[in-house]
Amino acid sequence: MGLQGYLLDLDGTVYLGERLIPGADRAVAELRRRGRRIVFLSNKPLHSRADYAEKLTRLGVPATEDDVIHSSYVMARYLARERPGARVFAIGEPPLLAELEAAGLELTDDPERIEFVVAAFDRTCTWDKLNTAFQAIRRGARFVATNPDPTCPVEGGEIPDAAAVIAALEATTGKKVEAVVGKPSPHTVRAALERLELPPERVAMVGDRLGTDILMARRAGLVSILTLSGVTRPEELDWADVKPDYVIESLAELPELDKVLFPDI
Repeated sequence: MGLQGYLLDLDGTVYLGERLIPGADRAVAELRRRGRRIVFLSNKPLHSRADYAEKLTRLGVPATEDDVIHSSYVMARYLARERPGARVFAIGEPPLLAELEAAGLELTDDPERIEFVVAAFDRTCTWDKLNTAFQAIRRGARFVATNPDPTCPVEGGEIPDAAAVIAALEATTGKKVEAVVGKPSPHTVRAALERLELPPERVAMVGDRLGTDILMARRAGLVSILTLSGVTRPEELDWADVKPDYVIESLAELPELDKVLFPDI
C-alpha cells in the first residue's frame, strides 16, 4: 500500500516570495498524473485562500480555493465551533478578518466585549492593536493564535512572524496562549485530512520547517519529508530533536521519491 495524498507547504517549499522553486510545477503535475491528491498548506494568514490559489496558478501550479488550507481558515473553523457568533479581536491583516467574518464571527475592538483575542502574523501591528488585545485579555478574553512561526521565509532571508505578536502579549498579560491552530496543530491536520478524504497513514507532509511541518507530520502519523529549499539547513539535522523520514533538496525530487518508495496502487 502506498501514498495517495500529499500536504505541501507553500513558503519555502513550492515557492519563495514570487519565485517558484525550480521544478515544483513539474513535480506537482507529475504527482497529479499519478492520481495523488494534493492540498497546499500555509501558516501565513496574509492572503485569502483564493489569493493563494491565484498565485499558485500564476506561477504554473494550477489550483483552486478548495486546494488550499491556511491558518486563517483553520482559526475561523475553530472559533465557530468553540462559540458560534463569538466577539473577536484579531491582531491581523484584512484577509484574516474576512475569513473570521465569513464564519459568522463578530469583529469588535471594544475590550469589554471581546471574547477571543487572535494573535497572527501582522505587518501592520501597532501599539494600539497590542493595547486593545492586552486590555481584553486582562478582562478575561480567551487568547488564541493562528500559527507559532518565529519567522517567515522571503527572498533574501526571513521576517518576523506571528510568534512576535504572541510573545508580546504573553509577556505583558502574564497569560499563555490557549491554542495555536496552524501547523503543527492537530486542528490543521484534521482540516487537511478531511479535504483529502484520506487516513493519515496514506498521506505525506512535505515542508521546510522541522518545528512545524515535520513535527506535525510525526505527531499525526503522516510520512514526513523535509525539503531543504526553505529555512532548514542540512547541518540542523545533526542536533534536531524532530527528524524527518526523508530529506530532499527541493520539491523537484519528490516524484522520484514517490516512485521509489510508494509505487502506484
